[in-house]
Amino acid sequence: MKILTRILVIIYILSVIPSCTEYLDVVPDNTITLEDLFKKKEEAWDALAKVYNYMPSDDETHNTSWTLGDEWLGRLDLNDNTGHLRGIRIMRGLQSANSPLLGNWSGTGGGRPLYEGIRQANVFLAHIDNVPDMTDLERADWKAQVKFLKAYYNFLLVQRYGPIVIADELITADASPEQLFLKRSKVDECFDYIITLMDEAIPDLKEKAPATLLGQVDQLVAKAIKARVMLFRASPFFNGNMEYFGDFVDADGQAFFPLQYDKEKWKDAIDAIEDAISTCESAGIALYSYEKEPYLFDREDFAENQEKMKKLYDLRMVITDPWNKELIWGYSNIDIYNQGELAHSTNMRLPEGYGDGTTNTAGFSWQWMGATYRMAERYYTKNGVPIEQDVTFENDKKFEIVQTPGVDDEEYAELKGIMQPGAETIKLYLNREPRFYANLGITGGYWRTHGVRINTMMYAGEDGGYNSSQHTTDFYETGIAIKKFVHPESKSGAWQRTIKYPYPIIRLADLYLMKAEALNEYYDAPTQEVYDAINLVRERAGIPNIEDVWADPSIVRTANKHKNKEGMRDIILEERGVEFAFEGSHFWDMIRHRRAINEFSSPVWGWTHTGETGADFFILQAKQSRQFTINNCLWPIDLNELNTNSMLIQNPGW
Repeated sequence: MKILTRILVIIYILSVIPSCTEYLDVVPDNTITLEDLFKKKEEAWDALAKVYNYMPSDDETHNTSWTLGDEWLGRLDLNDNTGHLRGIRIMRGLQSANSPLLGNWSGTGGGRPLYEGIRQANVFLAHIDNVPDMTDLERADWKAQVKFLKAYYNFLLVQRYGPIVIADELITADASPEQLFLKRSKVDECFDYIITLMDEAIPDLKEKAPATLLGQVDQLVAKAIKARVMLFRASPFFNGNMEYFGDFVDADGQAFFPLQYDKEKWKDAIDAIEDAISTCESAGIALYSYEKEPYLFDREDFAENQEKMKKLYDLRMVITDPWNKELIWGYSNIDIYNQGELAHSTNMRLPEGYGDGTTNTAGFSWQWMGATYRMAERYYTKNGVPIEQDVTFENDKKFEIVQTPGVDDEEYAELKGIMQPGAETIKLYLNREPRFYANLGITGGYWRTHGVRINTMMYAGEDGGYNSSQHTTDFYETGIAIKKFVHPESKSGAWQRTIKYPYPIIRLADLYLMKAEALNEYYDAPTQEVYDAINLVRERAGIPNIEDVWADPSIVRTANKHKNKEGMRDIILEERGVEFAFEGSHFWDMIRHRRAINEFSSPVWGWTHTGETGADFFILQAKQSRQFTINNCLWPIDLNELNTNSMLIQNPGW
């Protein structure tokens, strides 16, 4: 591989030197060696930070993997630029082996070059023992962090490329071609290597990182991510995938993917997940619950509709409340000036008349990344089931324009703080679960941002909608916005006015739903333990327990679907699609279960954003075509890598 050539060893040395003059006293002849860069703890700390620096930047709107799938749509005038909205470009069938988008193998198309990160880890591990002014405990912890990051970067590569090159050793300047140009290993070998590295790292990590080092890897992080690795390893895409990869073989004719399904991999996943949950719960990790005072603009409604408003706050703040008790690992290596771009590109601009005369600017409230129409349907009804399954939900009348009850009407009591009184909306937006109202900006709803509560209508010329006189290019193309990443106190104008928070890499709700999935897959039929795990998440979401609602034919069309493995599998994946909406999970869940081709090959729809009335606005338009094939399930390796290393075999279809 290119990344293992001698030239990059020199590049690394140069990249970590703050300036030549700082080292003149150490090396009079101005010849710097790797050993010189590990002579002090302070320099080793810089090297540790460099390894972390290769974490994928999923907060960046154009470089995030979270826009993969069918959840997001940015304003369409950006999508013809190859440097913009790269995840969405992949979903449009615009991936290329010439310059791969979000290419983590070589660092092309906005992707982090993870093999460089792995090599930085190898450099660190090869020289950290030479640092004199460190305690053995510190050194062991730092080594364990780097060993884990090395394993994690390998996992991200397997997730995207399948079989990868295992670059375990530091390649020196005198390396032979055999050491430089390596073959891709089998998928099972890659997983075994990753799991072994993580197992080696975990005992030497701190149980829980101190408050001054939030975001660093500790045992909670390592065990949770190991559980995710085991879940992927057991999933059908990586476990017995004869259908996709029966003819994907190495130079010796051996299959890269395991072609025989191994049920015991689910048992290994169960063990890892339960270990992670036990460790996290013992350390105080718990599902998030909002414990502060409600915002001033909500206090009256909160007092009069306390149960529903408390639930709304629990769900509205689970991501944006910084370093809250549910977060196991968060991405915090964020540019302070553009901290969390997804929060800015989704944030609604402050309409005129709000904020006591506060002047709004475009800065840090860009208002152009929105939700697809499919997301408006994906969230459950108030009964906690999909809209097409709920017999009490008028699915055939979902586009009918209606008016919410007036403020003095008895029926409005349960909508206080949730929907505006006497507002025009549609039946699709009524009688939905709390996460629907917590996460989506809709016609007739509320948006909490800039320290105020905005009455969103989303029609052209109205609050939240397209306004040709103010921002002809910044608007929600689908007429549906995303509130999930916008802190209610974040204001426009300057980075100091935005609330900083880490973007979640993994949180406790994920472990609970992973447990439900692994148990369901391992046993012949769902057990109460499966229901209990998923019900923890559903209870926090304010919806009924699985076994109650799915057994009731007066609510669901397919009664008792939850009692067989296949039906429960659908329910679990649907739950994940709602709980982790817009967080980058749904795409990989569909990949894992070999559903991505069917799920992502239909056009993206949205409302007619130029409509000024409900009759003109609530008309579905095909906003963008999508093309997702079996080839897209694995990323292409950059052709430059193949030209450099003849031992590499390209992924199928590229």
